[in-house]
Amino acid sequence: MKQGFRKNRRDGMVFGVCAGMADHFGFDVLWTRIAFVALTLLGFGLPLLVYLTVAILAP
Repeated sequence: MKQGFRKNRRDGMVFGVCAGMADHFGFDVLWTRIAFVALTLLGFGLPLLVYLTVAILAP
């Protein structure tokens, strides 16, 4: 059984959210970070707000 989302502080750079997403979905953490930065630049900061929310709420 697959567990829920968890931050990965071992491979994380700031809070471990992108590394946790990469682990959860099976992606490479580098591409996850690149996608996050691109979405933040294109989304006018909304992904940054989501990132901070997940950083606070996720275990």
